[in-house]
Amino acid sequence: MAIKREACDKWFSDVVRAKADWCCEYCGKMFAGPSAGLHCAHIYGRANKSTRWSLDNAVSLCAHHHDYFGKNPVEFADWLSQYFGEGHMDLLREKRNEIMKTNKDLRKEISDHYRAEYRKMLDDSEYDPVSFN
Repeated sequence: MAIKREACDKWFSDVVRAKADWCCEYCGKMFAGPSAGLHCAHIYGRANKSTRWSLDNAVSLCAHHHDYFGKNPVEFADWLSQYFGEGHMDLLREKRNEIMKTNKDLRKEISDHYRAEYRKMLDDSEYDPVSFN
């Protein structure tokens, strides 16, 4: 069963892709703003709530590379370790093991946070968005 996509997921995705200047962080292919061809790719899947809305758990990938890495997880892990560094990946592994329960109010708070971050990014191209967690 697919995981439901809510407003908090939409705004999180927009921030991840805008943070990468609307281009694939692997190949550099550029997109003109929100596009079906550019994906917010989670390192640890969306089912894991403790990392689902963490900016350190997502990269912007073109549809081709998102699909490719989904089929080649060892290559994805190798690239991530090179791209972010082992320290980042170690911290992310620890965060993944935390337990986070969500409810409607928390998801609304997450949505509001990322909507505000996205607007700040639109107003200031140098703004570095702050992760919710």
